Amino acid sequence: MSPTSQGIPGLPDLTHPSELIQLGSQLITASLLLVFLVIALGIAIALMSFALRQNQSQQTIFIGEWTIRYSQILQGLQHLTLVLILLVIGFFLSSTLSNRYHYWEQAKVAQVAQSVAGDKLEQIAPQVRYVTQEPYTYTTQVNGKITKVQDTQQVNRFLALSGSQIQVKLEQTTDVQGRSAVYRVDYTADYKVVNRLKDIKDFFFEAPPLNGYSLLSNYKVERDGLRPAGGDGVPPSVADRTRLEPVNPENYSFAFRLEPGQETNLRVTYQAQGGPRWVYNSAGQLLSNFRLTTVANFAGADFASGVVPKETKVDGRSTQYTWVFDDNVSVKNPFGVFTNTNPIRQTGIIPRLLLLAPSLFLWWILLLYLSLPMSLKNVAIASSIYFACLLTLTYLSRFMDAQLAWTIISLVLLTLTWGLGSTRSASLAAIICTIAGGVLPVLGLLVPYSGLTLSIAGLMSAIWLAVRHWYNWYIWQPEDSKK
Repeated sequence: MSPTSQGIPGLPDLTHPSELIQLGSQLITASLLLVFLVIALGIAIALMSFALRQNQSQQTIFIGEWTIRYSQILQGLQHLTLVLILLVIGFFLSSTLSNRYHYWEQAKVAQVAQSVAGDKLEQIAPQVRYVTQEPYTYTTQVNGKITKVQDTQQVNRFLALSGSQIQVKLEQTTDVQGRSAVYRVDYTADYKVVNRLKDIKDFFFEAPPLNGYSLLSNYKVERDGLRPAGGDGVPPSVADRTRLEPVNPENYSFAFRLEPGQETNLRVTYQAQGGPRWVYNSAGQLLSNFRLTTVANFAGADFASGVVPKETKVDGRSTQYTWVFDDNVSVKNPFGVFTNTNPIRQTGIIPRLLLLAPSLFLWWILLLYLSLPMSLKNVAIASSIYFACLLTLTYLSRFMDAQLAWTIISLVLLTLTWGLGSTRSASLAAIICTIAGGVLPVLGLLVPYSGLTLSIAGLMSAIWLAVRHWYNWYIWQPEDSKK
C-alpha cells in the first residue's frame, strides 16, 4: 500500500471492520465498569444503613442524606455517561472523516501532479566537430632500451557557433487516457557557422534530437549556400538549401565542407511530441548571438529555470517568450517553458479541524451546562446537530470555500440552538454559548489567524461565564418564558 493511501498514521477509522469491533469492545468494557461502580456505591450505602440499624434516628438521617446524594450522583452520572459516549463516538466519527478527507486531498494533489507528469523535452544545443592531427610523445622499449617516439593522433575539436536563431511553437493536448498533458513541438533553428580555421575544411554537425520525446517526425538538417564570412548577411533563398544526410543511420552527425574564411547556415527542423515541459540546454557551451523565441498556444504557460526572458507577449491564451543575448552567454539552467498548475492551498486544514472537533464539542457543551439547565434529551439533540454541522462542513468544503460554508452552517446552528432555552434569557444564553464555544473556535481553525480567533473565543467564553455567575446577568423568571 502506498503512503498516500494509508491516511493519517495512528488514527482510528470506522470504515475498517477491525477498528469498529475494537471500538465496540472498549465501549462495552467502559460501560460495565461504570455500572459496577454505581452498584458498589449502592451496596456501600446499604451496608452503612445495616450498621446503623440499632440507632433509628442516625439511620434515618444518614439514609435520607445519602439517598438524596445518591440520586444526585445517579443523575450526574447519566449526564456524564451521555457526554462521554457522545465524546467517544464524536472522536471516532471525526477521525474517520479526517482520514476520508485526507484521502481526498491526497488524491486531488496526485491528480494535479499527474496532469503535468512525464519526462521533459530537452533540446541540447548542437556542436560543430572537426578532426585534427596533433603531435604527441610516448615512450616504448626497443631492444631493451626505453625510447621516446614522436607521433600524431586524431583529436576531436569543436568550433563555436557564431549565431543561433531558434523558433519554437508549443501546443498542449492530453494523452490517450485524458490524464496527462502532452506537448506538440514545432521546432525551427538556424545556426550560423563561420570557419576561422586555416587548414580545416571538413566538419561534422552534431545535432541530436531532443530527449524525452514519444514521437519525432520530419526531422531534417538543411544547409544554405556558401558565402564569405562577414558578408551582407542576406540569407540565401529556399531553393539554395541542400539537405544533409547523417553519416551513420544510428546517430545524428552530418558531414559538410566549409572552406576557411567562409560561413554557412544550418537549419534544423522537426515536429515532436512528449511531456509537458520543453527546455533548451546549452550543455555548457559559450553561445554567441543567441535568440530563442517560444510561442506557447495554451493557458498556464510559464518560463522555466528562472532565466527571465527579455520580452514576454500575451495574446489571449497564447504567450510568447523571447530570450536575446547579442554577446556570449552560457547558463547552467536551461531556457524553456512549462505548464504552471494552480497551487493547491490550505491542505490539511479540515483534517486538523476534525481531529480537534471532540475538544471543541467539549468546550461548547461545558459552556451550555454552566449557563442554562440541560436535560439529557437536549444534550443528545444538541450534540447530534453539532456533529451533523461538522459533517456537512466536511463535504461542502470540497465544492466551495470552507469559511463561506461554515458561515452558512453557523446560521443554521444558531437558529436551532435558540430552541435549547425554555425562556428568552435561556435561549439568548444558548446563542452566546454557541457563538463563543461552537462557531468561533471552528472558524478560528479555518482562517489564517487561528491563534487570534481562538483567543477571542476563549476570552468571550470567560467573560460570559463571569458576567453570568458573578454579576447575575439574568434571572430565571416565569414571565420570561417564550410565547
